[in-house]
Amino acid sequence: MCELEAKKIIGLMSGTSCDSIDAGLCVVKPDLSCELIAGINYKYPVHIREKIFQMFRGESSIKDICQMNFAIGECFANACDVLISEHGKPDLIASHGQTVFHSPKEEKLDGVSLKSTLQIGESSVIAEKTGCMVVSNFREADIAAGGEGAPLVCFADEKWFKPLRKNVLVQNIGGISNVTVVTRENSTFGFDTGLGNIMIDYCMNKFFNKPYDEDGKIAHEGIIDDGWLNLLLQDDYYFKEPPKTTGREYFSNFYIENALKYAPSDKKDIIATATALTARTIVDAYERFIFPSMSIDEVIIGGGGAYNPELMRLIRKYLPPEITLKTHEDYKISNNFKEVMAFALLGYCKYYGIPSNLPECTGAKKRVVLGKIS
Repeated sequence: MCELEAKKIIGLMSGTSCDSIDAGLCVVKPDLSCELIAGINYKYPVHIREKIFQMFRGESSIKDICQMNFAIGECFANACDVLISEHGKPDLIASHGQTVFHSPKEEKLDGVSLKSTLQIGESSVIAEKTGCMVVSNFREADIAAGGEGAPLVCFADEKWFKPLRKNVLVQNIGGISNVTVVTRENSTFGFDTGLGNIMIDYCMNKFFNKPYDEDGKIAHEGIIDDGWLNLLLQDDYYFKEPPKTTGREYFSNFYIENALKYAPSDKKDIIATATALTARTIVDAYERFIFPSMSIDEVIIGGGGAYNPELMRLIRKYLPPEITLKTHEDYKISNNFKEVMAFALLGYCKYYGIPSNLPECTGAKKRVVLGKIS
């Protein structure tokens, strides 16, 4: 392996909420620390975003998926160009892509595994339009090694939070919620806890014609329906042992519409209860799978959920009082661009041939180098 050097890397991420392409110019150093220089939230063109949600709903043809792979690649390249115009070309670009399907279950057809994942946003388009090396397709190598291809951010969490020498739970709340358990003495592990903002955002759009509950105001005005909440908490996913991942394929529009059949009549109560569901499933996951085996000092929240005061209030309410609740910002890591920073780190590791999955988090049989280079 050649000697490690600091690299300027643009990280690219579009998550399950699909609210924007997050692009961040980072400097990754040989000690695997990462500094965010500048970040932007680049909005998808309206009709491109509509096409993405059609794919989420399973309403797209092979032609649609083929065309959108290249169209999203161009959108990702355009996001990079905004940063490049201000800061110059990076050494490389690390693109997570847009997940359109994630199927980590062990299914077989004629004895052949169907375990798979699909992120689109053609890396060759990004490379051609920016003139930069692009690392993409991070999840496939982990699945090929027997893992679930997620969560991958655990690797960054271990590098950035292990030096605290505390027992911390690093919780990301995007469309889906996932936790990384970083401790003083034990191996790092993590898993998806379940719903993040998907159901809240869906119901806000359906009932209030708004993309999300800004500052948790609607949830704060509503009343949590305990009967409906307890019904939703019985979903099988929450009882499944880690390692485990989930996504829109499971917590789909169909899932939400079916859940709404039993919802309260007051629309604000629906938002309040959906918000409580996210908070409860996060803390319930801790109580089932983490607290019985170790004591925890802090929970550190990142992602869009960190900006929802009502969600944060409920997590604080449900957590044991002796556990401190913080956000990534308390450790000078952007709540908004943390995942972008993590994939910049994974891109750096691919460049230097450093294995960057954690089998304790994904279930893979071994450590592997993640990503492909265009």
